[in-house]
Amino acid sequence: MFSEDKLIARITRAVVPVHGRNRADLCLGIGDDGAILAPGGRTHWVLSCDAFLEGVHFVPKLHPADSVGYKSLVRATSDLVAMGAKPRFFLLTLALPASQTGTWLDLFLQGMARAARRLGMELIGGDTTTSPRVSISITVLGEVGPGIALRRSGARPGDAIYVTGKLGRAQLGLELVMAGLGRKRRFARLVRRHLYPEVYIDLGSWLAKRKVASAMIDISDGLSTDLFRLCTASRVGARVEADRIPRVAMPDGLRRQVKDLHLDSEQMALHGGDDYALLFTVPKEKMRRLRGAPGFSKLTSIGEITGARKIELVAADGNSRRLVPAGWDPFRKN
Repeated sequence: MFSEDKLIARITRAVVPVHGRNRADLCLGIGDDGAILAPGGRTHWVLSCDAFLEGVHFVPKLHPADSVGYKSLVRATSDLVAMGAKPRFFLLTLALPASQTGTWLDLFLQGMARAARRLGMELIGGDTTTSPRVSISITVLGEVGPGIALRRSGARPGDAIYVTGKLGRAQLGLELVMAGLGRKRRFARLVRRHLYPEVYIDLGSWLAKRKVASAMIDISDGLSTDLFRLCTASRVGARVEADRIPRVAMPDGLRRQVKDLHLDSEQMALHGGDDYALLFTVPKEKMRRLRGAPGFSKLTSIGEITGARKIELVAADGNSRRLVPAGWDPFRKN
């Protein structure tokens, strides 16, 4: 089955020159949340880019324009946070139809400006053009000290696996929005995480500077998929305790109000995308130091890295099954 990961591997084989892998100013290329450049001096730059497309990532009739602007920048910046970098600058490429250059564009820019202020980022350039559908591409730049950027490839057997916050909240919001309930006042709190996501800048930077985490990735496509990517990069496996996964709380009566959606909190926590939580691993000898992390009370240990090269999900009764990556993939029906 074709997948986004296979597409990336195909592009890499076809385009990346062999000599590019040995450049002194390129610390890390394709294969992680971002590339790392060392142009000289005491700062390394982390770069990443992200697309946000009408009909793929958002629906104009269902998603408020300010949310599209806000979220497009936050989700791109999440890649910098996952490597412990401090967000600094971004470039915006925006293509849109003439019908969207009035009020929709004003609200879009308001949302993006609000995100830029919260993230401490500055727009420094980009490109604009017209298109039958809205197409957004954002390139983000962040800075990190030499040798401290966190990668996906550092996890080792015995490391504890941690996640931030509660998983599945963005997926629940998406389900409500796609059902046409996103603008209902009684569901405002439940859809907020989907429309206006947050990222853990302080925690990501803290983990990198103090070298507490051995590997890290952001959960953009779902726990099952992003844990698989981290384990693949580190050439390890994982054992995850299902009842320890912090999951979205289902308010009393919600299932009755939206019974046709068949909502399942465990499935949303395992496979729901857009949470932008941090998923990271910590060696046992550094566990005590983790207690000083920003927002430590909202961190949850969900399992342990193993050497088995497979990911197991262990139920409360002790039975286990293989956890297959089933999160968001644009080339698969989700």
